[in-house]
Amino acid sequence: MSNLLESIAEVRREVCELHAELTRYELVVWTAGNVSARVPGHDLMVIKPSGVSYADLTPESMVVTDLYGTPVEGDWSNPALSPSSDTAAHAYVYRHMPEVGGVVHTHSTYATAWAARGEEIPCVLTMMGDEFGGTIPVGPFALIGDDSIGRGIVDTLAQSSSPAVLMQNHGPFTVGKDARSAVKAAVMCEEVARTVHISRQLGEPLPIDPAQIDSLYARYQNVYGR
Repeated sequence: MSNLLESIAEVRREVCELHAELTRYELVVWTAGNVSARVPGHDLMVIKPSGVSYADLTPESMVVTDLYGTPVEGDWSNPALSPSSDTAAHAYVYRHMPEVGGVVHTHSTYATAWAARGEEIPCVLTMMGDEFGGTIPVGPFALIGDDSIGRGIVDTLAQSSSPAVLMQNHGPFTVGKDARSAVKAAVMCEEVARTVHISRQLGEPLPIDPAQIDSLYARYQNVYGR
C-alpha cells in the first residue's frame, strides 16, 4: 500500500505541475482543459478536478479515479472535489490504449478552429512529419456525458500515427506515453494549427511527399535526441 500511495502522490504532483504548461502556452482559458495520467501498474488515473481555477490547483486537489472514471476512496481521496467533466473520455482511452500513459484536452484557439470546420490539418511542415507522422485527423462529433468522445478518440487514432485528434466542433485531444508527452503534443498541435492556418492565408501550402513524411517520422521518433 505504501508503494501505491507514493506512486499516486508522484503522479498527482506531476499532473498538477503540467497544468501550468497549458496556461504557459495559452492553450486554455478559465477552467477549461485538463491533463490526466495513468498510475503506473494500477488501474487508476489522476485528473484535474472540475471547475477549479488553474491558479488554485494543488497536488492534493487532483482527483484519483478508476479506469471507468469513478472516484476511488482512500488516503488519497478528496470527496469535496469532482473529476473533470471529460473524465469518461480519458478513462475510455486508458482502457483501450494500454500504451497511453497521459491524455490532454484543450480548446486551444487555432486547433479548435480547425475542429469547428471538421477539417484535418494537412502535413505540410517537417515539424508535423516529425511529431505527428502525417496529418492531424478529425474525430466524430460527440457529446460530453459518457464515453462517446473516448470512443471517437480511440477509433480515430487507431488509423493514424498522430498523437493528436481534433474532435469535430469540440477541440483537440492528445495522448502520449506519459502525461508530459501528451502535453508536448498539445503544444505542438496548436503551433502547427496556427502556422498552417497562416500559410493558407498566403496561398495553398505545398504538400510533402508521403515517403518523406515517413522518413521524417522514423528519424525523429527513433534517432533524434537518442
